[in-house]
Amino acid sequence: MLEYIGGAISYQDVPVPRLVLASSSPWRRRILGDAGLDVSCVSPSIDEGAFVAPDPAERALAIARAKAAAVEIGPDAIGIAADQVVYDPVRGTIFGKPEDDGAHVARLLDLRGRTHHLVTGFVVWSAGWEESGVTVARVAVRADVTEEEIRAYVATGEASGCAGGYAAEAGGSFLIDHIVGDQFQVIGLPLYAVYGALRRHGWRFGA
Repeated sequence: MLEYIGGAISYQDVPVPRLVLASSSPWRRRILGDAGLDVSCVSPSIDEGAFVAPDPAERALAIARAKAAAVEIGPDAIGIAADQVVYDPVRGTIFGKPEDDGAHVARLLDLRGRTHHLVTGFVVWSAGWEESGVTVARVAVRADVTEEEIRAYVATGEASGCAGGYAAEAGGSFLIDHIVGDQFQVIGLPLYAVYGALRRHGWRFGA
């Protein structure tokens, strides 16, 4: 049974562990916060562009592990690191965040009417243990989205920092026809898989 000490808060009178998120992502932090988990964020200093493995799962997991290694969490905390890449299973290509507005528009135009994969590697760790894994969500983009809509959406700047180029939980939801997989993962973090890792190492709601 893990002992969680220091930095705990109460969410509806239920104690929760102190978590350190190896990321500056506001989306990942919000997922954990909305789930009632206290989290502090530490931005890892790594060069994501240095990871060029051709397999999307291998690349996403390698970056997540590098983020975990770059962050010191202390002996009494639990660390969470994650990274997401977008994979086109038909063309066999991997891509990340759009480089500029032009690339952003081109990305969304190319995704129209097709299904792509969001591949997320994650690491959950504490003193004496570590779990890692990869989850995949399949996202189908509407075929009837117009170029004018896409340009208007890109101009909002909402998703310039998102791997897929859209925020499915916000204004970008109009682009999505359907999703197969973990909705939280599409936003940025596979919450159910993270909870699984925590529970396998003793965490229980209200304990």
